[in-house]
Amino acid sequence: MTDERLGDGLWAALRRLPRGSGVVFRHYATAARERRMLFRRVARIARARGLVVVRAGKQAGFGEDGVHGRGPGQGLRTAPAHDRREAVAAMRRGADVLFVSPVFATRSHPGAEALGARKARRIAQGLPVIAIALGGMDSRRFRTLAGFDGWAAIDAWRSLGSGAK
Repeated sequence: MTDERLGDGLWAALRRLPRGSGVVFRHYATAARERRMLFRRVARIARARGLVVVRAGKQAGFGEDGVHGRGPGQGLRTAPAHDRREAVAAMRRGADVLFVSPVFATRSHPGAEALGARKARRIAQGLPVIAIALGGMDSRRFRTLAGFDGWAAIDAWRSLGSGAK
């Protein structure tokens, strides 16, 4: 997941993502023209590295591989799922990937109640979609979870941009 908090750490994060990973390009607060230019740069790097790029937001036609949320577009469809009802509704709308969140407390949504591992797992359980854990995630926490196909983060990648391991 990207947003403005990543700053120049975005480029380090893109270099560190394993081939086959995905990038959900958010940057909601960035002005439209700048956002489009930034997206194009992210997409060039991502494609060169074998990453999938999904665009969030209402603007279409960035050259994305898919769309996050209910925005217009073609290709891969990803969606947030904060409870089971939302997960089922997203799947019925054609979501291929669900971002179940927030599994743990996160700075992206201060004050939001964390689901915890057990409740998060129940949200995605048995649905024929890819389930990604989001919210306070890092590789260490992901190793403690069961029932998820992968994990996503913003802050975990921010520390990589600052030189932390």
